[in-house]
Amino acid sequence: MENTVIGVYDSYAQAQNAMNDLLSSGFARSDVQLNPDANTTTSQTVAGEGGGEGGSSIGNFFRSLFGMDEQRESSDIYAESVRRGSVVLTVNAGSEEACDRATEIMNRYDPVDIDERSSQWRSQGWTGYDESAPLYTDSDIEKERSMYTQPSSTTQNVSSGDTTRIPVVEESLKVGKREVQRGGVRVYQRMTEKPVHETVQLRQEHVNVERRPVDQPASEADLSAFQEGSVELRETAEEPVIAKTARVVEEVVVSKDVTQETANIDDTVRRTDVEVERLGASDISATEDDTDFRTHWQNAYGQSGGRYEDYDAAYRYGSMAAGTQRYKNYRWEDAEPTMRSEWESSHPESTWEKVKDAVRYGAERVTGKGPRR
Repeated sequence: MENTVIGVYDSYAQAQNAMNDLLSSGFARSDVQLNPDANTTTSQTVAGEGGGEGGSSIGNFFRSLFGMDEQRESSDIYAESVRRGSVVLTVNAGSEEACDRATEIMNRYDPVDIDERSSQWRSQGWTGYDESAPLYTDSDIEKERSMYTQPSSTTQNVSSGDTTRIPVVEESLKVGKREVQRGGVRVYQRMTEKPVHETVQLRQEHVNVERRPVDQPASEADLSAFQEGSVELRETAEEPVIAKTARVVEEVVVSKDVTQETANIDDTVRRTDVEVERLGASDISATEDDTDFRTHWQNAYGQSGGRYEDYDAAYRYGSMAAGTQRYKNYRWEDAEPTMRSEWESSHPESTWEKVKDAVRYGAERVTGKGPRR
């Protein structure tokens, strides 16, 4: 139990979706279990109608999970939730991190608050799980769930001295800020070459040797030079010499400025408004008497199977909605999208296409726009 996460769901579809999400997130199939499983629900229900085996198997499962005596109260609560029509999803996680991950995934699918629910059972006289008690029927489940939460699409009857609380929910908008990348500047330093042309004057020396015929008497100077010797004359020339020097001729300065601006945020927030409408005696009798609804159901749905109880909430939702100021003098084509949204929000287990005709009949019965049977 140290690394086991348990979630309770009122809809098998919710539990199944949570399990599929766990499996796709890496949890092993052998570590994830539904109770009751879809493959055993029917047999447990049959056995549960007489108590005995069905209730015993449920109790044994949770006692094996929590221990025989150490956490008897916890095992009783989860076993009782199954008896009352809920589905329990358990995950054996191998670490604290896996427990946190499983909890986060399971919370996405609206598990019930089992502590709050068990407190309600105790307030009604429940003292512990009874293996001999039969499993709840569909009508038992629907009746009990109606006491937990009363959706806005159904009528609540408040007895004298009782109090019902309808929360008014309002969203608020909080605007924060985060730093994001908006681009920038990247500066590259590269070396390039370009040809340069310069001119320079170069001096060169050349030695010229010329022989001239001479016929004259030798002078004293000539006679003194009448001996062996040599005379050297060297040629010189200039050649270009290249030297390069580097100078800084320009600077590229990169800096960053910070500016602030005011951003205008335009959004919407939602709020639930509660409309209070007084009902006359004729209105109350119209909502309580379901004879017309049952007759319409028999004609419209009776051949397709199912039970009237599967459509009762739809008939009453249509009657309730049509009686409010919002739908006064409504046209069905205009009102249907809003009614559909409200219905699917509060009845995720029931598709609009299945109950649409029932909702419309309930609405037209109040407004007199449709046939009355």
